[in-house]
Amino acid sequence: ALHQLYYDPNIENKNLAQKWLMQAQVSPQAWHFSWLLLNMDKVPEIQYFGASALHIKISRYWNDIPADQYESLKSQLFTHITRFASGSKIVLTRLCVALASLALSMMPEAWPCAVADMVRMFQAEDSNVDGRARCLALLELLTVLPEEFQTSRLPQYRKGQVRSVLAQECGSVFPLLEQLLQQQDSPGFIKQKVLKCFSSWVQLEIPLMDCENLIQAAFTSLQDPELFDTAVEAVVNAISQPDAQRYVNTLLKLIPPVLGLQEQLRQAVQSGDMETSHGICRIAVALGENHSRALLDQVEHWQSFLALVNMIMFCTGIPGHYPVNETTSSLTLTFWYTLQDDILSFEPDKQAVYQQVYRPVYFQLVDVLLHKAQFPSDEEYGFWSSDEKEQFRIYRVDISDTLMYVYEMLGAELLSSLYDKLGRLLTNTEQPSTWQHTEALLYGFQSIAETIDVNYSDVVPGLIGLIPRISISNVQLADTVMFTIGALSEWLADHPVMINNVLPLVLQALGNPELSISSVSTLKKICRECKYDLPPYAANIVAVSQEVLMKQIHKTSQCMWLMQALGFLLSALQVEEILKNLHSLITPYIQQLEKLADETPNPSNKLAIIHILGLLSNLFTTLDISHHDDDHESTEVKKTPAQQGPNPVVVVLQQVFQLIQKVLSKWLNDAQVVESVCAIFEKSVKTLLDDFAPMVPQLCEMLGQMYSTIPQASAIDLTRQLVHIFAHEPAHFPPIKALFLLVTSVTLTLFQQGPRDHPDIVDSFMQLLAQALKRKPDLFLCSNLDVKAVFQCGVLSLKFPEAPTVKASCGFFTELLPRCGEITPVGQVVHENGKVLLQAVLEGVGGQASRSLMDHFAEILFALNKHCFSYLSVWIKEAMQQDGFPSARVSPEQKETFSQQILSRERVNKRRVKEMVKEFTLLCRGLHGTEYTADY
Repeated sequence: ALHQLYYDPNIENKNLAQKWLMQAQVSPQAWHFSWLLLNMDKVPEIQYFGASALHIKISRYWNDIPADQYESLKSQLFTHITRFASGSKIVLTRLCVALASLALSMMPEAWPCAVADMVRMFQAEDSNVDGRARCLALLELLTVLPEEFQTSRLPQYRKGQVRSVLAQECGSVFPLLEQLLQQQDSPGFIKQKVLKCFSSWVQLEIPLMDCENLIQAAFTSLQDPELFDTAVEAVVNAISQPDAQRYVNTLLKLIPPVLGLQEQLRQAVQSGDMETSHGICRIAVALGENHSRALLDQVEHWQSFLALVNMIMFCTGIPGHYPVNETTSSLTLTFWYTLQDDILSFEPDKQAVYQQVYRPVYFQLVDVLLHKAQFPSDEEYGFWSSDEKEQFRIYRVDISDTLMYVYEMLGAELLSSLYDKLGRLLTNTEQPSTWQHTEALLYGFQSIAETIDVNYSDVVPGLIGLIPRISISNVQLADTVMFTIGALSEWLADHPVMINNVLPLVLQALGNPELSISSVSTLKKICRECKYDLPPYAANIVAVSQEVLMKQIHKTSQCMWLMQALGFLLSALQVEEILKNLHSLITPYIQQLEKLADETPNPSNKLAIIHILGLLSNLFTTLDISHHDDDHESTEVKKTPAQQGPNPVVVVLQQVFQLIQKVLSKWLNDAQVVESVCAIFEKSVKTLLDDFAPMVPQLCEMLGQMYSTIPQASAIDLTRQLVHIFAHEPAHFPPIKALFLLVTSVTLTLFQQGPRDHPDIVDSFMQLLAQALKRKPDLFLCSNLDVKAVFQCGVLSLKFPEAPTVKASCGFFTELLPRCGEITPVGQVVHENGKVLLQAVLEGVGGQASRSLMDHFAEILFALNKHCFSYLSVWIKEAMQQDGFPSARVSPEQKETFSQQILSRERVNKRRVKEMVKEFTLLCRGLHGTEYTADY
């Protein structure tokens, strides 16, 4: 089988062999064949499989090993490790991992001084194996031991016990490691192994002072290029362990050796040695980031900590462009967050002292970050790969987030300093600045204005005045100018006289495909925030937008945003103005759609139809003249007179309704087109609410015809929307009620034919039923609604493999069960068929459904408990009496305990019911007490 797995070219044979071998590894015979496969005459691949099988048996099936065989197993493993000490490295590692696993399971009772024994065994003279090979084997064993502990499947209480035993045993390990590092004749590869071993041990939360000598030795090893990377890992792991902050004196002793690396760092930067500068930076950041609070607290040592902060500043501002000439600066950004948080967490007096020291540092940081955010020269940027450009974009976003955070420390003074620098740049005629410099300063401004309210800043008017003075020579600068204007849109809403300063720039940029995203999103922000001040500019904005839409300058999603922008803009106009603009805006598309509706369906005209329907639905998403989305003061709203006659959106929808029906009739088979049609109405209903009423009868009729011909989920979702909004409107509800009953009966027929191929329809149907129960429960009193059939469909849906569908079905039952008392047909059906529902819920909990759904199943149990308690107590007893139900893994006692818990007084506490269900599902799946459940 192993030959087949490694050497057979046929992939199917390989897969078969792998399957068979995986079963063999866990079989009882593995104890026997593993040792045979480890014979010295076998090839390493085969020996490796033998060693792996041993590890699997020891780590996963420990309880199968009789206690009287522990010793022989241990000595066999020692013998084999010694034998392989000068043999194959991969086999040696697997054998060490197996012995490590054995030691973890035996300590402390069955093998009290495991680690000391290991050291002693390998130090004993053994003439067959030379000393170096024995030393390497011992180091390998000691390295994998903590690693195996980290990934072991020990139960939680054992983990704590074993961790403290191992931490004590470091006394047998560290002196040996120190000795090997200090010996002059230790070869490089041994020292490397020693550092790796130390790295592995420090993750066991060993007191930092016990690691002091080895950390100092690792610092010395940083001078040796061969050991550099491993020494960096060792120092970083030792400094970063969470427990280290308790040992402040040791941390203070570490600052001088870290500062001592500065010369090596400078040389590395000069010679372009990125690996070395990266490694040294990691060490400085590890000390600063993990322990800034502890070190700041040592007030008398403030100068040495400030020196460390300055060293990290050097790393932040390391010369060269990220990510092409350096990859180090990005490592430092979180340090600045941490330091600031720690400074601001002190009580006011102490904070004031630190602010005095660190405000200048943070002003310097802003300069450094803006310098790092600058684009390279156009020529250089042209040579960057798309991957490098993307990494640089993400890096700039990280810088932007950092600047926004630093604002909390520096406040308004930060904006003033940026504004002064920008002003000097733009007005200095002697030294023309590069566009990169201007762009970076604007980018800093935009980063802050995007998330922080700058309405009270006295520099924004000046900035808006400066923007038109920027000579825009390239795309990146133009993008940043656009995004900065967008970030200031709320400020513009409060200072409308300034709109005319920047609006022409935005409209001009709309015509440039390279500025598509920035110009369209900025226009959308301005139209959303400033709509009541835009009527004087409306004609111009609509004209420019129409032109770019007709020229097809922008991609689909930007066209959709542009339509949303126009929706906001038109909302603030007089009704007749809106209609006039809508007419000119939509007519060309309606004409196109009429032409497309006459054509035979094909892929290219499908895309065109979806595009036009998308434009309409995006326009109607934001076109809202009723102001229910406005938080403007009432005086502002009076700018728009109370509306007379029907809503403009309804007028347009009625005009195009027949055309849409015509398009539908040809494309009923196509889910995407149907979805696009439904989206127009769904967006309009959501925006217009009651104003949509005149459309209800014809829309319900159309939806009914659509759904009866070819059921689609999007039609149910729109029906749900109508139920939600018009449930309490007696005048408009009759057509919706008729539609609801029609959709229900068509879907019930679909269930009879087999609903498995339509999880989306089932999902939407369950959501519709839940919405109906929530908003209009008396729909379930209709004589022509088959409540029993609906109930059975719900139970079927609980068994679907698709999680969203099951979740929706659970939602239906949690709405249905509370109605048992008030709606007779519901009560009757639940009392007669509730046992089937309970059976399905228990099957899901027993392992049929995904574990992520357990809270939703618990909600059903909670509702059954609350509303049908007397029935539930009988049903659960009957269900649990079935053999092997809901899982063969749970015993009758465990089932009995769960049933009693569910029926106990705690049943009124929803959180407790959820915990009971989680607990029981783990038992049913055989996962209780395993590593899988740690984060569950």
